[in-house]
Amino acid sequence: MDLIRDAPLGQVIRYLTGNRLLQYPEEKSGFECPSCYAHPGTEKAASRQSTTAPSLSFIDGLLEKELEEGLTELNNNLHLTRTETDRSRHELSKTNTARSALSRVGSRIALEQSKTRADLEQAFAIASESNPSTSEPVQPGRTADGTILVDWYTTDDPANPQNWSKTKKGMVTALICIYTTAVYTGSAIYTPSAEGVMHVFGVSATAASLGIALFVFAYGLGPLIFSPLSEIASIGRNPPYIITFAIFTILCVPTALADNFAGLMVLRFLQGFFGSPILATGGASLQDMFSLIKLPYILCCWAAAACIGPALGPIISGFSVAAMNWRWSLWEMLWLAAPVWLMLFAFLPETYPENILLRRARRLRKLTGNQNLKAQSEINQASRSFGDVVFEALIRPVQLIVLDPAIAYADLYIALCYAIFYSFFEVFPLVYMERYGFNAGETGLIFLSIAVGVVIAIAAYYAYLYYVVEPEIRQTGLGAPERRLIPALFSSFLVPIGLFIFAWTGDGHIHWIVSCVGIVLNMIGVFILFQCVFVYLAFSYPMFAGSLFAGNDTARSTLAAAAILFSRPMFLNLGVGPGVSLLAGLTTLCIGGIFILFFYGDKLRARSRFTAK
Repeated sequence: MDLIRDAPLGQVIRYLTGNRLLQYPEEKSGFECPSCYAHPGTEKAASRQSTTAPSLSFIDGLLEKELEEGLTELNNNLHLTRTETDRSRHELSKTNTARSALSRVGSRIALEQSKTRADLEQAFAIASESNPSTSEPVQPGRTADGTILVDWYTTDDPANPQNWSKTKKGMVTALICIYTTAVYTGSAIYTPSAEGVMHVFGVSATAASLGIALFVFAYGLGPLIFSPLSEIASIGRNPPYIITFAIFTILCVPTALADNFAGLMVLRFLQGFFGSPILATGGASLQDMFSLIKLPYILCCWAAAACIGPALGPIISGFSVAAMNWRWSLWEMLWLAAPVWLMLFAFLPETYPENILLRRARRLRKLTGNQNLKAQSEINQASRSFGDVVFEALIRPVQLIVLDPAIAYADLYIALCYAIFYSFFEVFPLVYMERYGFNAGETGLIFLSIAVGVVIAIAAYYAYLYYVVEPEIRQTGLGAPERRLIPALFSSFLVPIGLFIFAWTGDGHIHWIVSCVGIVLNMIGVFILFQCVFVYLAFSYPMFAGSLFAGNDTARSTLAAAAILFSRPMFLNLGVGPGVSLLAGLTTLCIGGIFILFFYGDKLRARSRFTAK
């Protein structure tokens, strides 16, 4: 019942029944409130006697000593620029809480709060420890003005997504992956309908391709807006997911019924935009649940769902469009999205810890009448202006790309590979329909090559994580971020090799399976490259990971949308072989950057203002 209670359906039931059904522990009559929350005086005394993790005792002792000597001296020692009393108290509470979080949870929050390499090492050291049987009470923090910071009750508190059962985590992960696949399928499911759109509305092939390009471009813009929204504690992950995907599902109907070309294109753009929240924060939802050690395995599955989604689109709609009409693919999107939305509404719980603790603080205030009980996120949110949100959402991603060469290179390389991936949707019909005589359905099956490449890449990358990375972290620590690039040194060569094979074996005289081998090799290289680069960026710039990936989403989606429009004219003018070879040559030039990052990344990080020092 906890799963349903925490899902949107459960929250609606609670609202309609005045919280009489599906109650939280704090709302039940037999609930025993921890003394540290029920009796502030007792908590204060206990707080003086409590100790934190040994690794942080020196820092906590220093903070306590400086507090006694005066807020001004404290600010100097902590290098704070704000000198007003109330703001310095806020900074003190924020510092204490961040350090405490690092000592207890190896999660995404710990990663983003890591300001130095030592913080990162500590976060992974905590994550690598395995002692699930130990349950210890968590002593809440206390600010200088007497505010008690609501926290998890115990180290194995079942409300903490990190402590959920494997079954619950697996179910939530499956829902997020299905949701991701559904949205990404929506981009390419339109591909077999492009020819019908040309005939019905009398537009060119390039104009008809806008149906894919606008969808892809829009889901690159969405993260700039929806990613910051999901980080607001009072909102959380679920409202953006449920509301926007409901709009996405409803838009499937007018899209399938559109009677003019302009309206169809606008609706496709809106579908991509409202489908983007899962693409923006799906990874963050998974990071809420899994420790930093196990997280790469899970993110790999999520990335696979994102890659396989576009490949499934033409397979799903290829035969039906040929048998029925061009609108059939758009109706199939509705039949896919509606059941997925119902599953999310009924079974997807909130995973954002800040939101969970904020709602717990509200319940405890109602139960005890103690208005000094607050979640850290409430304090942070009160001091965060609208301008701060806008800056982090719109300005920070651009700032990172412009001012840091490593980020600029990584975004360009990733965007190029992503653009080439979407150019497949334009070149496959030219190769397999015109040269091999495939119909639309059979051409759609060629996209299974992408799925095969992804599966092989996952197996290889999992083996690397399990046999190399995980033992290394447990024995010697996290190490330099550049070590995460080792697989990319090899996989980066597979990207152009696969493209060259596809370019010169798909001429209609060589068996079609040979060109498919090139696609498989290309996808193996691209998938492993993406995983390595994303992990490298997250470890190098932990404090700006959200803005960094939002900027990356926008960059790669923008170039992919452009590639959908320019690739067909390019292939028609240059020919498939030379055109694909040109793209392969560009990826060959990018290989050198991976080696530069691997051998000289430490020097680049030392000169960057954004990295963890």
